[in-house]
Amino acid sequence: MAITEFLEFNAKNYPDDIALVEVNPEVSAKQFKTWKESGLMEPSAAGPYRLDITWKIFDEKANRVANAMLGRGVKRGEKVGILLMNCLEWLPIYFGILKSGAVAVPLNYRYSADEIKYCVELADVEILIFGPEFTERISEISEELSNHRLLFYMGAKCPDFAESFPMETSNYSSKAPAIELNDDDLAAVYFSSGTTGFPKAILHRHGGLMHSALTEQKHHGQQKEDVFLCIPPLYHTGAKMHWFGSLVSGGTAVLLKGTQPEHILQTASDEHCSIVWLLVPWAQDILDALDRGDLKLSNYKLDQWRLMHIGAQPVPPSLIRHWKEYFPNHDYDTNYGLSESLGPGCVHLGIENISKVGAIGVPGYGWEAKVVESFEDDAREKTVNTSGNFAAPRKEMPRGEVGELAVRGPAVMIEYYKDPGATSEVLTEDGWLYTGDMAKQDDEGFFYLVDRKKDVIISGGENIYPVQIEDFLHEMEEIKDVAVIGLPDKRLGEISAAIVELKEEGSCTERDVFEFCLALPRYKRPAKIIFAEVPRNATGKIEKPKLREIYGGAFLVAAETETK
Repeated sequence: MAITEFLEFNAKNYPDDIALVEVNPEVSAKQFKTWKESGLMEPSAAGPYRLDITWKIFDEKANRVANAMLGRGVKRGEKVGILLMNCLEWLPIYFGILKSGAVAVPLNYRYSADEIKYCVELADVEILIFGPEFTERISEISEELSNHRLLFYMGAKCPDFAESFPMETSNYSSKAPAIELNDDDLAAVYFSSGTTGFPKAILHRHGGLMHSALTEQKHHGQQKEDVFLCIPPLYHTGAKMHWFGSLVSGGTAVLLKGTQPEHILQTASDEHCSIVWLLVPWAQDILDALDRGDLKLSNYKLDQWRLMHIGAQPVPPSLIRHWKEYFPNHDYDTNYGLSESLGPGCVHLGIENISKVGAIGVPGYGWEAKVVESFEDDAREKTVNTSGNFAAPRKEMPRGEVGELAVRGPAVMIEYYKDPGATSEVLTEDGWLYTGDMAKQDDEGFFYLVDRKKDVIISGGENIYPVQIEDFLHEMEEIKDVAVIGLPDKRLGEISAAIVELKEEGSCTERDVFEFCLALPRYKRPAKIIFAEVPRNATGKIEKPKLREIYGGAFLVAAETETK
């Protein structure tokens, strides 16, 4: 069974029920005077910008997209990229690509022009659908991208280097194409990166998408009457796989554009949301606003809100304890996952295990997990079996001892697309995936993350890759050496800090470094600069554990002292 069959079931059985709602609290409908020019839908006549579509319209839009793909010569298994901000059209486009037999390739909206080009070429994308927010970036690379590729623009005032996507789809049938799909068909490519920051293309089958949907619904018990509030970007496996629970149950989902505490609570109130998935900084912002008295729960209707769950980064137990003070009746769950396992759910806490807050949980529905011995990245001969095609099996660690977390289940990736070497380092012949995360298991079988084997910094749910920033800062003439590490932060989980060793003491200031970093995207700019020696070991590697030990604890103590 393909994931698209859930959509067709809902369209047949709940044709007039609302499937998707898009809300932008910061924009009035009056500001959308040119909306008709875009070929999309009109907003409501008054109040905040709000759109919705029924399951029937959702399915028809997906069918038009599918038929447009087929009409332009897209063949089964070919790749179609999506570069859009969250919007009401995002999921119909995604499902239309799947219905055509093509492979959906969502792209991170934070990517620079060079990163977009790299990912499009790596994944062999034949068609790229992009929105107005990306016109400038695409224009930089349009000549290279348009070579043997189609560029479709979704919005008003189509640039001359692309074709208008709404105009394209309006000419095609709203009936489902005669394309048969099964679990083994290729479905999607998602991107992930190691510590170097170079994306890997992760290839998944329809069976993996299907299992992710069933896992989400099993974990959180979505029913037809549930309303899911979705805030994170849909290009990410986490947001989409959590929404799959609404797809399975036929429930409504609300796409909220914005993360302000008052907007989250107001939307949950107005749209009668019963399930809300938050990232740590958003939950912390809500708590801070309530503590200050800026928000009052009595101003909102939140009795229907039954579940708050968090993923994408470690969750401080203190945050959940504080949350339960304001929302004592909420169920809570935390989810662990990675793009290689199609998002959250391979390990999850479970709403019945609130007493184990701090753990990432137990294996999810249909999943297995274990802690195995870990090796350094350069000890490849220990991790790859003799054939070189798969990672070698590793010894399981006794409970209580730290090792690398490994997971196995129906949604593990097929491979890193066009990268057999990287695939052979993490995927065993019998389907175990080495996650790169260090963990331990307690006597009751609950898993706890201890540290990340990789140096990726997770700040507010976004991955920051230290090597990219280090390479950039090395271009600054005054800098002799630099190391970027994560420091604990109450709101974001972590912030990035650059340990900068100067060629000559006092040759530049903190302000000079910050100004140099303005050329980086905002989320990649270091939040803190520390002038100090950068320690390296005998083989020339930066000793980042030592740096985290030196600065992490001191920074946390200073931050806690400052807030008292």
